[in-house]
Amino acid sequence: MSAREAILNAVRGALGPRTPDPAALRREADALLEELPAIRPGLLADDLVEAFIARLLTPKVAATAERIADAAELPAAVARYLEARALPAAIALQPAAVLQALDWSGFELHDRVAPDETLAVGFARWGIAETGSLVFHSDAETPILANFLPLHHLVMVRADKVLAYLDDYAAAIAGARLPRNVNIITGASGTTDIEGSLVLGAHGPRYLHVVIVGEAAAAG
Repeated sequence: MSAREAILNAVRGALGPRTPDPAALRREADALLEELPAIRPGLLADDLVEAFIARLLTPKVAATAERIADAAELPAAVARYLEARALPAAIALQPAAVLQALDWSGFELHDRVAPDETLAVGFARWGIAETGSLVFHSDAETPILANFLPLHHLVMVRADKVLAYLDDYAAAIAGARLPRNVNIITGASGTTDIEGSLVLGAHGPRYLHVVIVGEAAAAG
């Protein structure tokens, strides 16, 4: 027996038998869930969408946001964003049916996102008010690189898909078939690796603009 095996056997012997008790584990999990409302952080507003926007606008998330009544208004919102920053009307459009169905007259569109892409328009499945995060599931309509390559990322999310907490997202997808990739993106890409100074755009988009469409789901 090697010295390593002797040490591990001694540790196992000291710990004794450790057969999990499923009932005890369930009781512990239920107790934690009972305490969940008390230990969750407070949201920044009573209204979910307003709480989501307030978190997006915090310096740590470093995003911008606006609301529109209907998805048909998204091209106009994109045009305003481009005009305000003197950017060309050439965009990489995520190949999602909800985006492709809109009227993009006056824009130069392409599906593939180039490594030096200036601006891409995307669609997130959910927003998280607690953290100001966007949730993307990879599929044929959601190429993952579109979330990381552009300098400016404009993302549409439906107001009724804004959830209060991250664990609400876990509950929303419980039992569903998971995609190959889940991206939970919080704000513009940033790092403080160099002398503790915040640098935006280090690993992804330097600018994130979120467009929330419609009204939040009714409570209850």
